[in-house]
Amino acid sequence: MAANVRYVLVALVSAAIALSASHFARSMMATGHGGSELHQLMHDRLDLTTTQQAEIDRLEADFAERRKALDARMRQTNTDLAAAMASEHQFGPKVAGAVDRSHMAMGDLQKETLAHVFAMRAVLTPDQAKIFDREIARALTAPQAH
Repeated sequence: MAANVRYVLVALVSAAIALSASHFARSMMATGHGGSELHQLMHDRLDLTTTQQAEIDRLEADFAERRKALDARMRQTNTDLAAAMASEHQFGPKVAGAVDRSHMAMGDLQKETLAHVFAMRAVLTPDQAKIFDREIARALTAPQAH
C-alpha cells in the first residue's frame, strides 16, 4: 500500500511542478497581442519607439520558436514519466530518472523565459525599464489564481 501512496504522491508533485513552470512561463510571455500582462505592458503601456517595437517583435518571434521546442520537450518528459510510473508502479529508478529529466526541462524553460525577459528589458530606456521591472516583480509575487 505504501508503494501506491508514493506512486500517487510522485504523480501529484510532478504535475504540480509542471503546472508551476508552465504558469510562470505563460504568465511572463505573450501568446499574441493581448495575451499576457507583460505583452500588454510592452505593446500598450511603454510607448515604444518604432525601433524598439521592431526589436521586441524580433525577440518575441525568436522566443516563440524556442518555446515550441521547450514545450515539446516538457510534453515528452511528462509522457516518459507516465510510462515509467506505469512500468514500475513505485518510486523506482525509472520514475526518479524521469522526474529528474522533467525538472531539467522545466528549468530550461524557466531559464529561456528569463533570458527573453532580460533581452526585452535591454531594449528599453531607463524610464521604461523602471516600469518594466516593477511589473515583472508584481507578476512574480502576485498570488496565483486557481
